[in-house]
Amino acid sequence: MGPQHRCGGKHPDAMIKVFRALLDNTQDATHRMPIYSGTQEFIKHNSRNKTYILDEQLHAMELCIYHGIKIQVEGLDGERISQMFRCTGSQSWQGEDGQNDWVWVKQCPGRFYGALNGRLPWQLQRLFKIKLQNEDGAFVEYWLALALTTIPENSGNLDPVSKFVHVRKAPAAVALQVFSVGNIISCTHVIPEIATSSQTGDGRNEQWIVNSHIDLATWHHVYNL
Repeated sequence: MGPQHRCGGKHPDAMIKVFRALLDNTQDATHRMPIYSGTQEFIKHNSRNKTYILDEQLHAMELCIYHGIKIQVEGLDGERISQMFRCTGSQSWQGEDGQNDWVWVKQCPGRFYGALNGRLPWQLQRLFKIKLQNEDGAFVEYWLALALTTIPENSGNLDPVSKFVHVRKAPAAVALQVFSVGNIISCTHVIPEIATSSQTGDGRNEQWIVNSHIDLATWHHVYNL
């Protein structure tokens, strides 16, 4: 049924629309096909109403675009705390540049990736909720995200020099993926191996260092959340 998360930050121009509007609203043309095919594939595996696989049904599907979502995550002492994840695309966040956070995403069972323990750092690109009607007439909602994906260097083991795990952008065929927000574990912090300005953004980077030395409290302080 999708995660039971508290969500906020609706897109100012697209609160409740249809799936076609999300595609039209996506400025980066390279994101449109991954959003379309990824959402279609998700529905194929999760919905009992297979008519949504048809273009006319998929385009008319009710959808809400969000700029942020709050998720309950586990703190350092095992307590459950609320954490905000931002995903504004090119839109501003609280008067500043757009913010698209990096998050830990749980991977398929059996994939451990060395020190990464079965999770990979992905960068959120779009955040949206879809509403489907099953064949029995009941409605169900799913929280989905489009993310820039990574794969680990050195099988996810620590680099012998930096003592950090290094990741790189996944191959083009899987570089952007749609997935359930329920697979987000918590925030993460990555450092681009090639520094860029806020104007150029992370889009020009293809390799990152995973900063495992930052705790949740420090992350909130750094990002003013």
